[in-house]
Amino acid sequence: MIVFSNTTPLIALNGIGQLDLLPRLFTEIHLVGEVIEECAVGGIIRVPDLRALPWVKVVESTPVQYPTVLLELDKGEKHTLDMARKLNADWVIIDEKIGRNMAEYLGLKVTGTLGVLLKAKQQNWIPSFRDAAAAMVRQGIRYNHGLVDKLARQVGE
Repeated sequence: MIVFSNTTPLIALNGIGQLDLLPRLFTEIHLVGEVIEECAVGGIIRVPDLRALPWVKVVESTPVQYPTVLLELDKGEKHTLDMARKLNADWVIIDEKIGRNMAEYLGLKVTGTLGVLLKAKQQNWIPSFRDAAAAMVRQGIRYNHGLVDKLARQVGE
């Protein structure tokens, strides 16, 4: 299974100590160099050296095939979606609304950080979906409260 991730899900999951959910759910995560660079820049939430993680497959991006369609996206999103399309990815993990819309426009299947948490809760790998989502919000990651409530109800919270 080919799964690509953008920057925000990596930062959000690492911020709550749940980055290891990704290989548990998907075995291997493909990351373009631009996403690794964005994570390495740092910020409030630090991300480990992604190249050193055994479950990360680094994909060197090529020139973007649809530059005008992807113009509104940042560098990491643009190259993630482009390479996901070129490699016929099964999933793209991306949170930003415009990026999700573009991924769907390009025919890619999309999930986000909340989707990762939902699957993890369904597997009983985390004690509470709602608590994990709230912890990400406390770290400065923003999510639609209505969506969090809707997903929490799906797992009985």
